[in-house]
Amino acid sequence: MHRSAPRLARILACATVPVMLVAGCSSGSDDKKNAESSSRPSSPSASPSVAAAKFSKLPDVCSALSGTTIGKLVPKAKPKKGKALPSGDTNTSATCLWNGLDGFKYRSLSLSLKLFPSDAGLGTGDKRAQEYATQQASKSSGAKGVKNVKTEQTAIGDAATTVRSDEKKDGDDFRNTTVVARTANVVVTIEYDGAGYETEKTPNATKLMDDAKAAAKEVVASVAKGTGGAGGGKDSPSSGGSKSADASKGSKDSKGGA
Repeated sequence: MHRSAPRLARILACATVPVMLVAGCSSGSDDKKNAESSSRPSSPSASPSVAAAKFSKLPDVCSALSGTTIGKLVPKAKPKKGKALPSGDTNTSATCLWNGLDGFKYRSLSLSLKLFPSDAGLGTGDKRAQEYATQQASKSSGAKGVKNVKTEQTAIGDAATTVRSDEKKDGDDFRNTTVVARTANVVVTIEYDGAGYETEKTPNATKLMDDAKAAAKEVVASVAKGTGGAGGGKDSPSSGGSKSADASKGSKDSKGGA
């Protein structure tokens, strides 16, 4: 059988090289396949991962503060159990409101909880929560119509910021306090405001802030426990209601009560 000249030359050339190179001589397709393989993108399993978030759900928001605490901070609140705002998923976002008028003494308390899961594209739950907490504190300090704004860092949870300010509403002086605390991947936001109508004195700003801080600590404990206090009037052992009361007593001054 006759072989063409080019094919015969290829066979003779391969016969003169070491055995380890014969495969390359017999076919150039292997090198091409290896080059194509190395140029392919890595598989999805090689994508970066982030640490899992500590918390996967929130406690019942209206039960995160004990009934005793609500009674002290918002006298004659109606309803005492609070009013939960609508939420698409209460496991990740929830808010409860309390308002009360005791004679001419007005108090308003708002508690918001926000949970952030870890996400490979957005970062860890802790990181996302801290970014949100910073935004919340900035939003409170820059609210329209407020004056005498004072912002401080405080030791509640993993990180916390307090904001207090004064505001005039319909001729009455209001004291506004906000505590934004992060515990792992959950952000706790307490807004506690007050005013004195008619003959009632304007509430003392320091006392309002002390009570707001005590409430924030109690909620952080509820988040860690995974469930709230009794909410309707009873105290759970770890609800922190007594601490809130102690903080309230220690912060009173002669200018104004709660």
